[in-house]
Amino acid sequence: MAEILVYVDHVDGAVRKPTLELLTLARRLGEPVAVALGAGAEATAATLGEHGATRVLTADAPEFGDYLVVPKVDAFQAAYEAVSPAAVLVPSSAEGKEIAARLAVRIGSGIITDAVDLEAGDEGPVATQSAFAASFTTKSRVSKGTPVITVKPNSAPVEAAPAAGAVEALAVSFGELATGTKVTARTPRESTGRPELTEAAIVVSGGRGVNGAENFAIIEALADSLGAAVGASRAAVDAGWYPHSNQVGQTGKSVSPQLYIASGISGAIQHRAGMQTSKTIVAINKDAEAPIFDLVDYGIVGDLFDVVPQLTEEIKTRKG
Repeated sequence: MAEILVYVDHVDGAVRKPTLELLTLARRLGEPVAVALGAGAEATAATLGEHGATRVLTADAPEFGDYLVVPKVDAFQAAYEAVSPAAVLVPSSAEGKEIAARLAVRIGSGIITDAVDLEAGDEGPVATQSAFAASFTTKSRVSKGTPVITVKPNSAPVEAAPAAGAVEALAVSFGELATGTKVTARTPRESTGRPELTEAAIVVSGGRGVNGAENFAIIEALADSLGAAVGASRAAVDAGWYPHSNQVGQTGKSVSPQLYIASGISGAIQHRAGMQTSKTIVAINKDAEAPIFDLVDYGIVGDLFDVVPQLTEEIKTRKG
């Protein structure tokens, strides 16, 4: 069976959810071979093996932490040359897309980004994408070289499928460009205790209708009652009410959760581009003509300051 190369996104050996989703998709196409780089790479093997990785190629070197993505591209290219895979899958994060693009250029292959589904085809993997702010769904495949495909989080379920997960050391030679851009400082992200926005199964977002930074507390309360991440529209972010790191939209982050709750968001095309692939969408807005209602599965016409606290209390009551 053909082998499928999967790039592992992990933090000191803790594998992030999008990688486990990639393993589910990779098993549709062949046998997953995972590539884990940097500190804690070998510690990922148990988790990766539990989710279908037949082999785990690992490498650690100071270059992975001291410099930007080029050392990882060098290592990923070494893995590609060692495996000769039928396809290459990478999480669709900012770093993942840069690694995938650089690899595709180096190996002379086509690339597909932000896929939301994958299936096996007679002439290679067929990727499903959402195009033009998710107004259209397209199916495409790479016609030249080995397909390099980045996949959006929450595009597939995480499924256990025990495999060998055999750890193999990956020999890496770094090129001249590997040390061209040095990391001079890092600032740890402050933890909110909530899920990562792009990986969350539930996202609760607030927009212009929240009418102030202090009022985002009711959005956060609803999110916390559901174990959800908090998002914000561009209008709310531009007004300084919530951090840009939480912006959902064309110039922010793209999310595809099981449930997306939009509160006080009109539904401009810029915002829709970042959340339209959500599985179930609920909107709360006092304007019955708001464009967001053309998109939703469930809509509530009402003042969010009345509806959201009631919804939060009802959820707490049912959970309690």
